[in-house]
Amino acid sequence: MEWTEERVETLKGLWKSGYTARQIADRLGGVTRNAVIGKAHRMGLSSKPQTIKRHDMPMDLNRSERTCQWPMGHPGQDEFRFCGEAAVAGKPYCNKHCDVAYRRRTEEASEKKTAAA
Repeated sequence: MEWTEERVETLKGLWKSGYTARQIADRLGGVTRNAVIGKAHRMGLSSKPQTIKRHDMPMDLNRSERTCQWPMGHPGQDEFRFCGEAAVAGKPYCNKHCDVAYRRRTEEASEKKTAAA
């Protein structure tokens, strides 16, 4: 495989957009993940971690409330993101995802009674 100017530009663009070396290799075709990493290293591209895409909501830099950190999708895929809804005070998740992530004390007590019987 030859690193043409077009392929190098594609690699740079995808790398800066946060794509993984595996994703870049798949897009370029005919090149391995390790070849992409080696070329990026030789070109001096930063080895920063992959940018994680967040929920497509307009960014308001004046917002002080926290957003839900519930992962949505698979981390290795382009559509991976976090929920992004308003988080419950003192929790990392919104109401909906808190219901999934946390047990209520009454549920815990009833499960203990059932297990003991």
